[in-house]
Amino acid sequence: MKYVLFVLIAVVLGLCACSSIDCPVQNTVRTLYVLKKSNQKGDTLKDTLNVVTFTLNRKDTTLLAGAIGKTSFSLPVSYANPEDTLYFLFRNGTYRVTDTVWVKKENYPHFESVDCNAAFFHKITAIRSSHYAIDSICIKNPSVTYDPTTEHFYIYIKARR
Repeated sequence: MKYVLFVLIAVVLGLCACSSIDCPVQNTVRTLYVLKKSNQKGDTLKDTLNVVTFTLNRKDTTLLAGAIGKTSFSLPVSYANPEDTLYFLFRNGTYRVTDTVWVKKENYPHFESVDCNAAFFHKITAIRSSHYAIDSICIKNPSVTYDPTTEHFYIYIKARR
């Protein structure tokens, strides 16, 4: 009888000791950009948009390719650099222009569990751009987390004559 009671207690304690792993399903940290036209009706951009960046060894990485008619898109955020440099390439027929966008941020390690992948959250501190096709860019929400629906930036595109 003591043996059965001992086994029963061991099983109950073993079940209580198990932990459930609550890692987030959507664990990608990305920023959401919203494109708007400056002083024009309609928010649809008819240009083809590509966004690239360069790694430390000067190899380019395409973050967004061939987006046509997009009003918003999301891009990943680097976790090591204090500032990300992005190149926005606009193309519409013979019209081609490249704008550079600099996103300054603070990186914060985010811990869920030892069983989950490491993640970094970010606080956007400043943003600036060259002004060839981009009229202005502003920070809507500086906190970058797992939430894919949070709009972080509004980019206003210049009207072409």
